[in-house]
Amino acid sequence: MKTTFCMLAAFAALLAVNVPAVAHHSFAAEFDATKPVTVNGAINKMDWVNPHSWIYVDVKGADGKVVTWRFEMGPPNALLRMGWRKDSIPPGTLVKIEGYRAKSGEPVANAKTVTLPDGRELFSGGSAPAGLNEAAAPAKQ
Repeated sequence: MKTTFCMLAAFAALLAVNVPAVAHHSFAAEFDATKPVTVNGAINKMDWVNPHSWIYVDVKGADGKVVTWRFEMGPPNALLRMGWRKDSIPPGTLVKIEGYRAKSGEPVANAKTVTLPDGRELFSGGSAPAGLNEAAAPAKQ
């Protein structure tokens, strides 16, 4: 009985070792805390997925071209606890999003706050450390 249990335990341990772990990045691995960004645009869509929700914003540049920015936010459950709902910001709503730009330089950032047209500010539940660059003025986009 002991031998069978030990063999099963060893087999289970081998299986566990061979299962790849799903990596979760830290804020500093993907985003640059020295590059705050502010984007004004219209909501394209919002993805409520784990481990991070994403909000997409269409931003019209000075040349008239529209660039879709992608902002990482907190997980859906955290957003729900902060008062967000899937229909909190319908597509087409004009918003201002402040956050921290991705190190890749692409139009990707970690959201800090989302400001609605009526002035309400929603916290994004993003992974940026608390109090990060509070005194820094975000770069306008």
